[in-house]
Amino acid sequence: MNIFIRELKANRKALIIWSICMILLVVSGMAKYTAYSEGGSANEVFNKMPFTLKALLGIGSFDVTSIGGFFAFLFLYIELTVGIHAVLLGNGIIAKEERDKTTEFLIVKPVSRSTIITSKLLAAFVNLVIINLITLVSSIVMVGQYNKGDSINGEILTFFIAMFIVQLLFLSLGALLSAFMKKAKVSGSIATGILLLSFVISKITDVTDRMNFLNVLSPFKYFSYVDIVNGNGLNFIVVAVTLLMIIVFSVFTYFFYNKRDLAI
Repeated sequence: MNIFIRELKANRKALIIWSICMILLVVSGMAKYTAYSEGGSANEVFNKMPFTLKALLGIGSFDVTSIGGFFAFLFLYIELTVGIHAVLLGNGIIAKEERDKTTEFLIVKPVSRSTIITSKLLAAFVNLVIINLITLVSSIVMVGQYNKGDSINGEILTFFIAMFIVQLLFLSLGALLSAFMKKAKVSGSIATGILLLSFVISKITDVTDRMNFLNVLSPFKYFSYVDIVNGNGLNFIVVAVTLLMIIVFSVFTYFFYNKRDLAI
């Protein structure tokens, strides 16, 4: 419990900063909705764009004049931002003792390495829950300010359930790489590189259907935004497989951390 509380306190400032950034992202993003919903020159520009450019921007086949389509467009960038937060959090919360030369603080305690990992991952989990809820509430409030039609709160909630699963996946990936690799800076760079590569893959498959087989490598493509906007919810099989991946990554995090020589 002491380690869990210590990790929450250690990440408190970062959580506050990330939360403020997410609120600003949602507020600034939704503030642009009026320009699209009321038509005019902004719409003309987007209508004249080739599909390839629209796909790269994240618009794809969405109708950004509708509140649901615009939020789906904005949500891509929300998910990317929290994904970066999750992978860095997962990597840093495991590696920081060796990076900051405070490993001795942990190993002198009468607790097992598995207990240490459990406490750290639980603290990271709480951080994800908080930032997810803050972003969710911000989104519901801001969408409500601009929505003149039927409520889309159900779709927004579905978006954030999908996002939370993706957050957990990147968190567990970051933790696994940190437990497996000896150099914290290298593991952090690789973890961030994998996330950005998966985002690039999602853009490539948006541009051309011929590369759709690459979607398996990009968590950003695991859940269909179009299906969510249309009220079709999440694919149960995809949810189950993604949760299984999270479990596997977490199990290997315990395995490698228990086997490694910790630098003091």
